[in-house]
Amino acid sequence: MIEFRGGYHVFGGEFVWRVSSARSTTQALFGLSWKLDTMTSEEIDASAPEVTLAFYRRLYPFKPIYNWLNQDHAPSRLITNREFALTLLGDVYLRYNSFSNAEEMKREICRYNPTRFEIGPIYSARPRDKKSLRPGAFTPTARELVFDIDMTDYDSIRTCCAGKGICRRCWKFIAVAVKVLDRTLREDFGYKHLMWVYSGRRGIHLWISDKEAMDLTDDERRAIVQYIEVVKGGKDQVKKVSIRPPASGNFAPGPIHPALQKSLAILLNDFGDLILSDQDVFAKPDSWQELLQLLPDKALVDNLQQSWEGREAILKAAIEDIVFQFSYPRIDTEVSKHRNHLLKAPFCVHPGTGRVCVPVDAAHVDDFDPESVPTIGGLLQELDNMPASQPGVEHHSDWEHTSLKPYVEMLERHASAIMNDARERRRGLASKSLDF
Repeated sequence: MIEFRGGYHVFGGEFVWRVSSARSTTQALFGLSWKLDTMTSEEIDASAPEVTLAFYRRLYPFKPIYNWLNQDHAPSRLITNREFALTLLGDVYLRYNSFSNAEEMKREICRYNPTRFEIGPIYSARPRDKKSLRPGAFTPTARELVFDIDMTDYDSIRTCCAGKGICRRCWKFIAVAVKVLDRTLREDFGYKHLMWVYSGRRGIHLWISDKEAMDLTDDERRAIVQYIEVVKGGKDQVKKVSIRPPASGNFAPGPIHPALQKSLAILLNDFGDLILSDQDVFAKPDSWQELLQLLPDKALVDNLQQSWEGREAILKAAIEDIVFQFSYPRIDTEVSKHRNHLLKAPFCVHPGTGRVCVPVDAAHVDDFDPESVPTIGGLLQELDNMPASQPGVEHHSDWEHTSLKPYVEMLERHASAIMNDARERRRGLASKSLDF
């Protein structure tokens, strides 16, 4: 079992938890007693300081996270100039933290013991030195291209869950979005190093670590978003897609962009099961009205009905519009447009669900079940069932003995591929310099 005894002290003006010892039985922090062997994983408070500290000390994969962000074993500006923002218990938010290496990252995260932390851009100087820099000397210079898809944007069309709920049925909206975006970003933009990460409740994040993606300016990021975004408009706008030149007079609707044709092929594979059968989106009168307003204008139909080609083009365009409106990815565009946007770190714990934000294999996204993701309570119970270790032995990689292992190994493989590419790039640059 795990026991924590300790207290708190003031650091930087904020209360920070401190652990003085970890022993073989579970006891109270501040006199609060709890035992893992008498509690279910659901009963363990995911945001309790002693729980999160146990997770950071023994389970969080700091070294693989460091390798992924730094793209090398030796510390570089990709890590030393990187911002980390920490959310402490009580919603205290600490920005512009930075670390020199993986060991310091773990030490400081354990010292602050945040409920979660977020990862930001690489700056022109170390974020922790921000206050001592002259104006204009602290600017973002690089950052992974990131995307955020949240089930909130599907609330108007999903029928199985509402609010903060999610199940395997509505997860299919996310799965379709992953398949479409993964293809688009790999084939249309040539990116290789994509990592999808479950957000811990009802969404998914994407991190792209290719050098070309890291170096994108804000304007270039906005251009990529404009290329990808199809579903636009608020709740008061019925038709949210415009994917072809408008039809008029005796001219039938034109074809959609070739890139969208590839997306359409993916969407059609899932549309029947997801929208018509599983969600039964059009079962309610409100949905009928929305569907009717997506159909072509009557005057246009009258003008074209004399020819079969015209009628066929109208029908085909209407079906395509409906498929895109109800199943195309709905992304949070603001997350992707700016280098200085912060995004929750992989393997953080969602305090509301207790679920760990684990990587998701895009090739098997249909098989992913958000309700079966490892939870902090379940993981601590797995640790509790491990054979007792020698007194005083420090634990660093206990994730290897838990259900977190396959997810950390996924991150390690991803980081290794990025580091291999970085080495090849450096060798290429060195070879070119020798040629002169």
